[in-house]
Amino acid sequence: MASGSGSNAAKFISYFRNHPSISVVLVVSNNASAFVLQRAANAGVPQAVLPRKAWEEKREVLALFDSHQVNAIVLAGYMRLLPPWMTDRYSGRIFNIHPALLPDFGGKGMYGMHVHRAVIESGARRSGITVHLVNERYDEGPVLFQKQVDVLPGDTPETLSERIRQLEHEHYPRVVEEYLGALPLI
Repeated sequence: MASGSGSNAAKFISYFRNHPSISVVLVVSNNASAFVLQRAANAGVPQAVLPRKAWEEKREVLALFDSHQVNAIVLAGYMRLLPPWMTDRYSGRIFNIHPALLPDFGGKGMYGMHVHRAVIESGARRSGITVHLVNERYDEGPVLFQKQVDVLPGDTPETLSERIRQLEHEHYPRVVEEYLGALPLI
């Protein structure tokens, strides 16, 4: 699930393209003009748009996911809080990546450049990524993995963001793969 360009979603599609037991079966966005939908189409992955209003139809949303046999969800820059019925349904099987070391710089409104700007303005010497499970609150699910980078003198939100994005692409698919490999099949 993604709301924007979908660089992490593209990494997942590529990473799992020939995987023996994990595949990307659907890309969902809340934004009909998100580039992630084009990336998915180019890769031959089905796509769906679920704007805010669509989430009011619980049965229809779950039917969409069921029709594609979704058994885990990866948030890859998805900019909406999932409803409790969704986090309950996929408890322990919804993953998110945050562009900072949680619990610092997390919560509502802390995404993208807002996070990197806050890290730099705070004087923090390190930042990084946090892969975590999703619950009903922003950035409060159990942490699965963290990786640090130094905040360099002269860093801007853009330069820090680029180093963080490299960590995301390197680690996020692998962490999800390892975690799913440890779960029983459903």
